[in-house]
Amino acid sequence: MSTPAPVTQGAPAAPVNSRGRVIVASLVGTSIEFYDFYVYATAAVLVFPALFFPNASGAVALLSSFAVFGVAFIARPLGSIVFGHFGDKYGRKGTLVASLLTMGIATFLIGCLPTAQVDGWSFWAPALLVVMRFAQGLALGGEWSGAALLATENAPANKRAIYGTFPQLGAPIGFIIANSLFLLLSINLSNDQFMAWGWRIPFLASAVMVIIGLWVRLKLVETPAFQKVVDKGEVTKLPLGRVFKTSWRQLILGTFIMLATYVLFYLMTTFTLSYGTAATNTADAAAAAEAAGKPFDPDTFAAGLGYARNDFLLMLIIGVVFFGIFTLVAGPLAEKFGRRKTLIWVSLGIVAFGFLWVPLFGGGFAGTMAHLIIGFTLMGLTFGPMGAILPELFPTNVRYTGSAVAYNFSSILGASVAPFIAVALWQAADGSTFLVGLYLSAAAVLTLIALLLSKETKDMDYENQSS
Repeated sequence: MSTPAPVTQGAPAAPVNSRGRVIVASLVGTSIEFYDFYVYATAAVLVFPALFFPNASGAVALLSSFAVFGVAFIARPLGSIVFGHFGDKYGRKGTLVASLLTMGIATFLIGCLPTAQVDGWSFWAPALLVVMRFAQGLALGGEWSGAALLATENAPANKRAIYGTFPQLGAPIGFIIANSLFLLLSINLSNDQFMAWGWRIPFLASAVMVIIGLWVRLKLVETPAFQKVVDKGEVTKLPLGRVFKTSWRQLILGTFIMLATYVLFYLMTTFTLSYGTAATNTADAAAAAEAAGKPFDPDTFAAGLGYARNDFLLMLIIGVVFFGIFTLVAGPLAEKFGRRKTLIWVSLGIVAFGFLWVPLFGGGFAGTMAHLIIGFTLMGLTFGPMGAILPELFPTNVRYTGSAVAYNFSSILGASVAPFIAVALWQAADGSTFLVGLYLSAAAVLTLIALLLSKETKDMDYENQSS
């Protein structure tokens, strides 16, 4: 019988992050990051087409605004490589602080930009908007994985999927805060005031939230899993090269496992806001363009639902509440039934949902609300387990880089092009959303195939695995 090793009296215990600190740091940080990101997404629909692309017709200006929106998704894989490198080589804590600072500074500066309507800024205003948007994408490329690892690498046994939902919950919380602020400003300001300076307030207000997030994150200590890598001397000199050499299959599977989630989310938020607030006929669209002092091109017009901006923002916020609720529900489900099985069933639901876009949107207010609630419920169920399954695909010493690259390469295939493709399909179908729904179903089929080719990761050794 072996003798237990003696305990050294007075030896200080290794510092650990308390459960409350882990939850708050992962939740607060991603809430701020996603708030910053969604502030831009909302402004891309409501404000930027008129202020930064004033000489384009309505549809062309909207597409231009969405193209700038997509720049961040091109930057995100680069961010995953940069921040993933530092996260796997030097630790999770410092990398998370750096990503939060990058996002916060870029967002604040967007609120300070002159618009293209200012003399001499017709070129520089959109150009600087692109630069700031690129910085936002760079930051978010490193934020998500670090927050997911912070939560799951500090999680108790058999609770990784539950802990992994807390950084995921930052997405609906950030969305609700950002859009609620836009809604309050729209209600309390005239349209001229909102377009002149009111739209800047959500961007400038992010500075306060960043300071709070930094205060929480600076109090963290390194995760136990990464500390074991350091103690064993298994830190990888070049994480990117290592992950492509040893985990290339997991990179491909992770990218497509995330695909339907990205397409669904950006269709449910960015596209539906465009579709829901678009005029129902050319006469109303022409009148709205004339009132805004913008050109109107009937050849690019696509009919929408005709809701007032504030009304549809409120409808979206109600839908996102279901997103938050079912993000939390997804954690226990993925813990009980496994990540793979849970996501297979949810992906089948997304396939079916894609064929319901036309009948639901054609059902008036009740049908539109049902569409938003069903879509955001599915969004929560598919997004919640991602905080566990993507990191679990990779060994500890390349986990930050691997999960970040998969998550953000998927953003190029899914999120960056989703609003642009959806607007094009909406116009091609003369105002119908049938092709948009079909596009979503196709993305879900690709995710389903990736899940069927993958293995269950629930019971893998999360702390003692290196490549």
